[in-house]
Amino acid sequence: MAANTSAIRSYTKGVDQTPRKVSLVASLVRGRTVADALVILSHTPKRAALPVIKAIESAKSNAVNTHGLDAKTLTISTLSVTAGARLKRFKPASRGRALPFQKKSANILVEVTGDVKQKKSAVQQTATANAETTEIKENK
Repeated sequence: MAANTSAIRSYTKGVDQTPRKVSLVASLVRGRTVADALVILSHTPKRAALPVIKAIESAKSNAVNTHGLDAKTLTISTLSVTAGARLKRFKPASRGRALPFQKKSANILVEVTGDVKQKKSAVQQTATANAETTEIKENK
């Protein structure tokens, strides 16, 4: 029996860090399972790990709660970091000058694939319900 696979996307915009720094952290977990990626990122001592964790957890919850995928089979198929909007600011300098600089932001795209969770048939549901009721009666 072939398992159904599906790809779910999550897009995080406006992360207040440069795309280069976030991309370094994202490259650590690209192509891994979601559970492994979360463990690796929780032990990564970079500030950019937190937004990547949030993006992966968002994709995971979308896949499990909305699309009914099995959480144990989720893998990261795509994890890309692109440049977001830039805020143009000025820094005061000597002799009344103002030096321009840009505050960079990043966008994180996470695509997760996994198997669709198999729903219990009516026969299995009644069998588990019967087993639970007999177990409760035996405990009394």
